[in-house]
Amino acid sequence: MSKMGNREGPHRARKRFGQNFLVDGNVIDQIAAAVHPRPGEHLVEIGPGKGALTARLADNAESLSVIELDRDLVPWLKVQFERHPGFQLFQADALKFDFSSLLRAEQPLRIVGNLPYNISTPLIFHLLTFTGQVTDMHFMLQKEVVQRMAAQSGDKAYGRLGIMVQYYCRVEALFEVPPQAFEPAPKIDSAVVRLTPYAEPPLKANNIQTLERLVNVAFQQRRKTLRNALKQLVDPERLDQLPVDSSLRPEALSLADYVALANALDELPEQG
Repeated sequence: MSKMGNREGPHRARKRFGQNFLVDGNVIDQIAAAVHPRPGEHLVEIGPGKGALTARLADNAESLSVIELDRDLVPWLKVQFERHPGFQLFQADALKFDFSSLLRAEQPLRIVGNLPYNISTPLIFHLLTFTGQVTDMHFMLQKEVVQRMAAQSGDKAYGRLGIMVQYYCRVEALFEVPPQAFEPAPKIDSAVVRLTPYAEPPLKANNIQTLERLVNVAFQQRRKTLRNALKQLVDPERLDQLPVDSSLRPEALSLADYVALANALDELPEQG
């Protein structure tokens, strides 16, 4: 799902782009109220579709950049919004887009989007690389993805996505959106989430690549104990030097545990 739009216009939703147009005015108003654009801010919308939310944002945002993959929607969006002086449109794939290229005069970005379900997780990981240049992010996602982002250790939904998002951002699940708010209606429930990047992460990994690799390896084999899951990172006999009970499963460790473990891995002496 990637589009917010109204019922007007000739465009039909395309499966290959994961398009389901948001048509419920009350939901659109709720999202706009959650974002609450203020003077002097630079908003970025991913997947504007036919512009229903875009219209709410453009009326209140001083600068609004939109990123749309579907070439057929570009002329429609230009006709609707080019009269706004701060509006700019990029026909581009958000997965490959350099969001730092939108920065002007060190003004941080506020990112909004109804993200395509088929690429939502890789897109979130891509956006996390720009958190130092972002004030906040508001996304409509599959409800299950929002649950994964907000999950804590021990939760069924807990895993790599939640740990890495929570390392960089405060996560707030705002409200749920039923299938009938879209056209065509998807077979799943949606939810809106707010991600607010920390100015300084409350937990500090000495090497973010080590943390990313650790979490990735651990949850590739989430049903195994850490002793088995971490074999490709550290020899089993050296696990005892790390601050972890290696008989636990990966979902038992908190974000703080993973950061401490990643830092300890970096400090292990080289094997002779």
